Amino acid sequence: MKNEINGGGKGKNVQSLERALSLIEHMAEAGRPVTISELSEKVGLKISTVHRLLNTLLNRGYVEQEQDTSKYQLGLKLLEVAGNIFTYTDIRTIIRPFLAELVERCNETANLAVLDGTEIVYIDQIESHNYIIVKMFAQVGNRGPVHCTASGKILLAFLAEKELDHVLSRVELKQFTGQTITEPEKLKQELEQVRKQGYALDWGEMEEHVRCIAAPIFNYENKAVASIGVSGPDSRITKEYIKKDLAGIVTKVAFRASIKMGYNKGEPGSGYQHR
Repeated sequence: MKNEINGGGKGKNVQSLERALSLIEHMAEAGRPVTISELSEKVGLKISTVHRLLNTLLNRGYVEQEQDTSKYQLGLKLLEVAGNIFTYTDIRTIIRPFLAELVERCNETANLAVLDGTEIVYIDQIESHNYIIVKMFAQVGNRGPVHCTASGKILLAFLAEKELDHVLSRVELKQFTGQTITEPEKLKQELEQVRKQGYALDWGEMEEHVRCIAAPIFNYENKAVASIGVSGPDSRITKEYIKKDLAGIVTKVAFRASIKMGYNKGEPGSGYQHR
């Protein structure tokens, strides 16, 4: 079994991580519970070393141990992680045409984001074709604060009340610009307005001179699972443009994206029931 410990890629690998991954890979290949002796032999490590690695994996839920045989097998945590990857992949695949439509219709950068704890994660993006492109914080893989981003505010707005209170109790309302909302009550008031109108705005609250608008994407459970929106410079995303065209475009595209995700009903405050 070559390159199990040292790895075959470029750069320096973390030895303990390489060893732990080798254990996981062997258990996956075996497809059955295995003994610590078998794992030790397969990966070329002392039993004491394998035991230490397995304890860490056990504590994190990535490995389970049978009580009667003491053999090891993969844990349910891996299924959870894999499920999240598949969920994001499915969302990206389904929603990408809608991102492309937003870019074509608005000629601004379109973003797809999801809520992860007290942050949002940008999971897909299509950049504007505009000859003046503004480099923004919103990039695929980046995490952002929920209180001063359009994507964060729209996803907060559609949380259940208890869940919203829980998230807000853990969020630091850090000030990034002069426009950032740093008062809990003021943020709650804005979220109520966001819920009624069906879209959220970032009026230069995260980055100076960068404005964003986002709307929710609901799934078949009527749950807001992602946000879709556009970002651009304040010279192009003006109040007049938002009121006249952009708000309608983004919310209608988000609504059709929601239908694609299985959404089939509206409810008071969703911003969709009249569409």
